[in-house]
Amino acid sequence: MMADIQRKSPVQFDVEATKTEVRDNWKVALEYDDEGSGPYLADLSHKIRLDLQNADLAAYRPYDVAVPEKPGQCAFENGVLLNRMNRTQVAVWHLAETGAAMPVDPAYTDVSEGTVFLALFGPKAFFIAEKLSSLDFLDPGKQAPFLMQGPFSHVPCQIVTLEKNAQGDGGIIFTCSRGYGHSMVHAIMDAGAEFGLRPAGENRFANWLRALAG
Repeated sequence: MMADIQRKSPVQFDVEATKTEVRDNWKVALEYDDEGSGPYLADLSHKIRLDLQNADLAAYRPYDVAVPEKPGQCAFENGVLLNRMNRTQVAVWHLAETGAAMPVDPAYTDVSEGTVFLALFGPKAFFIAEKLSSLDFLDPGKQAPFLMQGPFSHVPCQIVTLEKNAQGDGGIIFTCSRGYGHSMVHAIMDAGAEFGLRPAGENRFANWLRALAG
């Protein structure tokens, strides 16, 4: 029966969460002991991620958010992030704490189960990111949020700079194929050790989002 299905994140930290809840058959980590003052790495793999493909993307408003016009542009409203990937494709990431129903339209594909979803954020977060990729997460010619597609820790990823400043603070959220979950987390934690990187639960991530919204 569907109620008995257990959905498991591909992400495993070396410490156990101290506060969790089960949501849509996912065990969601809400808090970890001694999360510190940042930077943080949070597992978002339980959150809804959809792939929208259609030749007329302007006709769509996923979760009532207008699709960005150009590849690389993003729209972030009411906890929903849309990332324009190319002429016919948009990634839809539902970042709110509560879920949302899958749109009833064949143009949408749920890719949540097949990908890792992580957030690297907080003080000095970009110092860590720069150790793992040559992508310009702090591109002065782009206003956050913006999308990049390229290698992170040698793995093809979709990466969004959600917040940035000149001091290297802010953060990125990104996805890659599920099979890279274990090696990706270890590479990031190793790169962030000198900056005090710690695992963080969804509560910490939600607080960051609320601060971004003002």
